[in-house]
Amino acid sequence: MRNPLADKVVDIKPSGIRKFFDIASEMKDAISLGVGEPDFDTPWHIRDEGIYSLEQGRTIYTSNAGLKELRREICNYIHRKQGVKYDPLHEVLVTVGGSEAIDVGLRAMMNPGDEVLIPQPSFVSYEPCAILAGAKPVIIHLKEENEFRLTAEELEAAVTDKTKLLVLPFPNNPTGAIMERKDLEAIAEVILKHDIFVMSDEIYSELTYTDKHVSIIEIPGMRERTILINGFSKAYAMTGWRLGYACGPAEIIAQMTKIHQFAIMCAPSTSQYAAIEALKNGDEDVLEMRTAYNQRRRFLLNAFQEMGISCFEPYGAFYMFPCIKEFGMSSDEFATRFLNEEKVAVVPGTAFGDCGEGYLRISYAYSLEHLKTAMGRLKTFVARLRSEGK
Repeated sequence: MRNPLADKVVDIKPSGIRKFFDIASEMKDAISLGVGEPDFDTPWHIRDEGIYSLEQGRTIYTSNAGLKELRREICNYIHRKQGVKYDPLHEVLVTVGGSEAIDVGLRAMMNPGDEVLIPQPSFVSYEPCAILAGAKPVIIHLKEENEFRLTAEELEAAVTDKTKLLVLPFPNNPTGAIMERKDLEAIAEVILKHDIFVMSDEIYSELTYTDKHVSIIEIPGMRERTILINGFSKAYAMTGWRLGYACGPAEIIAQMTKIHQFAIMCAPSTSQYAAIEALKNGDEDVLEMRTAYNQRRRFLLNAFQEMGISCFEPYGAFYMFPCIKEFGMSSDEFATRFLNEEKVAVVPGTAFGDCGEGYLRISYAYSLEHLKTAMGRLKTFVARLRSEGK
């Protein structure tokens, strides 16, 4: 019998995020800090709108691109936050989570042999989606000494005559790094110089802890060459509703919608009605959750400092990326021993790219009580490792 499988699919490694979570889920008294899922319930008024849509029998297909009212509210939201206008009829696509937007965006834009620049450490989907789209991923290694920001020099060094698209994953998962306006202005010069397009994944845009989030679409000349990706999972605690969106030039959105039409048809109607309510009346909910995350962020920074573990201060998302190089073991070895000996699951930095070696991703999308218990166990584990090294 001939091989039934596609080589490029077989060659893609499974996601490293779920491995330790799955083990911890079967382990008594284990604590998982591995999955980036808010511990908040979806705010009640948003759930209520979803329930009401079901009661009213609004369970039929929507248009492929999504409910017009939702697309209008997305445009209103972006104009309110970033001061940039989009046409809801031609420049917005509602997707099944931000992950689908990444997938269809790459498939709509990339030809075989085109190069996609992917800064890492970063979300696990970019590289495999680029491969599945027939493109060649080109990895840019982000550095802790630069606070894991992408610099213009790093971008310039990675560009070739085959470069077509830059993935811009900020605020960043797993590092929590952000890009400030001056950073974006510097890389925008390189983008314009080489006529590159941008896919800006801003799913954590509401979770920044200094000044407000700045999007690259705010930089002159960037709106016209950027696919902006966002969604409802992180800001509104709506992970299971599976709803995201993409905004960009009409010619690109039209092709993304075509792929979405054949593969998905439309995003869930119940989720779309709930999302309209989230955008209209969810600002206070976002503020409340962001305030709680910031408290947890500060707690973890202090805990790492007291343990003598090096960790740069993240200003976005809800992740810490502490360095564990001093212990002389790989990230996977550290995470495995930590789980087996102290029953706490974290994610090795290598799950987000080879340059994540020597780091761990620790999510603080968990209660302060769980974080305190986990940090107590980490303190015990670190003391044991240091004792072994003497």
